[in-house]
Amino acid sequence: MFGELVEGMKWLINWLYGGTVALGVPSYALAIIFLTVLVKVVLYPLTHMQMKSMLAMQKLQPEIKKIQQKYAKKDPQKMQRAIMELYREHKVNPMAGCLLLLVQLPILIALYRALYTYPYADVAHAGFFWIPTLSERDPYFILPILAGVTTYIQSKMTTPGGSVQEPTMRFMTVFMPVFIAWIASTIAAGLSLYWVVFNLLSIAQQYIVNRQILPAKEGVPQGEGGRKER
Repeated sequence: MFGELVEGMKWLINWLYGGTVALGVPSYALAIIFLTVLVKVVLYPLTHMQMKSMLAMQKLQPEIKKIQQKYAKKDPQKMQRAIMELYREHKVNPMAGCLLLLVQLPILIALYRALYTYPYADVAHAGFFWIPTLSERDPYFILPILAGVTTYIQSKMTTPGGSVQEPTMRFMTVFMPVFIAWIASTIAAGLSLYWVVFNLLSIAQQYIVNRQILPAKEGVPQGEGGRKER
């Protein structure tokens, strides 16, 4: 079944490449950029949900800090229960930041396999500026660096303020970009190009979502679990 997914990815790249030929700018790199935009459109509802959830977590940070200060030393288990209750009351998913990556994994793996065995119709169109062919690694590590930087920027935009002490958030904002950059330096440049373009589109989307939601500054109910204290 996965072999069919890889073949389907090859067909899609070839079809999009045909579109670039029709436009008079034959380029497999442009075909991959079109592929990225297509995937982004398909995943838009999930991405939007993820971004709204992360912003909701940002607004809950003052309450989470209060709960941590109250129970961290006395009763860590009660602290975790109170935080999870707060998330439930406000319909926030703390794992939303990882969900999009998990959904993308089959696409990334299929693209990875497709590029390494891709039968280019015209090798002259298989390059990307300084890269001879998208099936090879970036010789100057420009795309891997951009992959790491854009991953970091996106993580900072979606990481709730004041949560840097959380292990998961620390991983997402510091180690994940470094890991992505390292992985991108070892794989086909076409996959790195996909990741960079996807991140840039996500950063633009996150900026718009932030502008729409954050200015409202809706107050978070005070007290443990989001209930008002009198």
